[in-house]
Amino acid sequence: MHGKTWTLCLLLLLGLGLRCQEALPPPCESQIYCYGDLLHQVQMARLFQDDKQFVDMPLSMAPDQVLQSFKELAKAHNSTIPQQQLQEFVEKHFQAVGQELQPWTPGDWKESPQFLQKISDAKLQAWAGQLHQLWKKLGKKMKPEVLSHPEKFSLIYSQQPFIVPGGRFVEFYYWDSYWVMEGLLLSEMPETVKGMLQNFLDLVKTYGHIPNGGRVYYLQRSQPPLLTLMMDRYVTYTNDIAFLRENIGTLDLELNFWAENRSISVSSGGKNYTLNRYYVPYGGPRPESYSKDAELADTLPEGDREALWAELKAGAESGWDFSSRWLSKRSNPSLLSTIHTSKMVPVDLNAFLCQAEALMSNFYSRLGNDSQATKYRNLRAQRLDALKAMLWDEEKGVWFDYDLENAKKNPEFYPSNLTPLWAGCFSDPAVADKALKYLEDSQILNYKYGIPTSLRNTGQQWDFPNAWAPLQDLVIRGLAKSPSLRTQEVAFQLAQNWIRTNFDAYSKKSAMYEKYDISNGGQPGGGGEYEVQEGFGWTNGVVLMLLDRYGDRLTSGAWPALREPHCLAAALLLSLLPW
Repeated sequence: MHGKTWTLCLLLLLGLGLRCQEALPPPCESQIYCYGDLLHQVQMARLFQDDKQFVDMPLSMAPDQVLQSFKELAKAHNSTIPQQQLQEFVEKHFQAVGQELQPWTPGDWKESPQFLQKISDAKLQAWAGQLHQLWKKLGKKMKPEVLSHPEKFSLIYSQQPFIVPGGRFVEFYYWDSYWVMEGLLLSEMPETVKGMLQNFLDLVKTYGHIPNGGRVYYLQRSQPPLLTLMMDRYVTYTNDIAFLRENIGTLDLELNFWAENRSISVSSGGKNYTLNRYYVPYGGPRPESYSKDAELADTLPEGDREALWAELKAGAESGWDFSSRWLSKRSNPSLLSTIHTSKMVPVDLNAFLCQAEALMSNFYSRLGNDSQATKYRNLRAQRLDALKAMLWDEEKGVWFDYDLENAKKNPEFYPSNLTPLWAGCFSDPAVADKALKYLEDSQILNYKYGIPTSLRNTGQQWDFPNAWAPLQDLVIRGLAKSPSLRTQEVAFQLAQNWIRTNFDAYSKKSAMYEKYDISNGGQPGGGGEYEVQEGFGWTNGVVLMLLDRYGDRLTSGAWPALREPHCLAAALLLSLLPW
């Protein structure tokens, strides 16, 4: 099923009680890059090791000509085209990946940003300098043809140049870009950040939301909503109030997208609360992972396949694609076909929105709009109540995702459980210390190479033994907000562990990675749908943030033998002793 019938047919399949009828087409109408027989046949023939390669290839001619040629080829072969002929068709009608982008050196890049001087360890300082150099390697600019002939590209045109994650990801991604921007600001590159922000604002104006990434096949879904936070970081650095005033309405528009399309009502104790979830009401396989999604759907009855594909897209919207967070615990907890992302109310999503509401209230106060400031202040207060009522666990001292199907919290460990600390969405100053006890009770502090993404090894990339840079940041900066010296010290030790893991891997391989395997001393991570990628935007950003914050204390080598910890808790006790 494709095109116009997707939306409401899927609502029926998701059990919302609506009849299947004609609906608006999905945001991407390309019969080459988003749905259709051409996409299906090429991807299922597995002409490329990575499905993403095909949907990133520009067209050599107008899409109508390509579709007509394909139609004639299919007719000549009774609808099923042999692999060799498909290969020849693709070579004739498509160009190599990356043709629409050109390397770009940011104009505001400078040789020696000041934060480097704060790093006392000479090896770490030199390493930070090399990471600062990587911004030039990850800089991209679109060629004019993407603007003049957008129909020939899956790339969405952006006027301003930008920084990409790296590896297979040659376009920008939504939530990745926040940690990239944090690193860029430390590198004293606010103009690059402003350009990236402008691209995102333009996307909201055009589509009403920010897609997962800068490709048309990502338009059906967004990613964790950090645009308001990006604006806050830029304005804090530059005091560019004029830019804020000019774009505050667009920030409103993006938050409205989440309010109108991703809200869910939940009840407890006879009271209803509005929270948010990841939810993509479109079926069909993800174009960039088409064959894997189609294969997975073949394990289910035909009537369940559209709903599965919608849940996979919601998992991709979460940024955690994929994780035991989204898998049903009723049967095999490692089975991806049990994914039910939209049936979970996630801690991190609601913390991000709570933070955005606080920032919007502050923005409007600065701009002199008291009514809008009050509106967002009230929205934040309502969300705080909802977080406490539905997600907070007083006994464990932390927040948990809420499972709508089973009407209970998911008690498993994920670093995202601490996101409200990072986002400043709590009222009790003791919660950071409660979160520390939760980490100790969960034995998370025993992992000396980084905080694991979960304690479940499912083979998915957002599970054990992988550790991801943004999740380290959520926990470290969350704990660092505590007034308790002990909790602050644990934050530092976690930062030290992560820096050492990244530095050791870089020393051996001269590369930064999107994720790390913390079960064997900080090797590049694995699992999931593709090989681990080098680059890597958000990893670089988080490392620079930690080096900036703790640069006078962090070390590149092992602790002296006398102080070698068995686990982080022991390290903490040792660090508090007089030496």
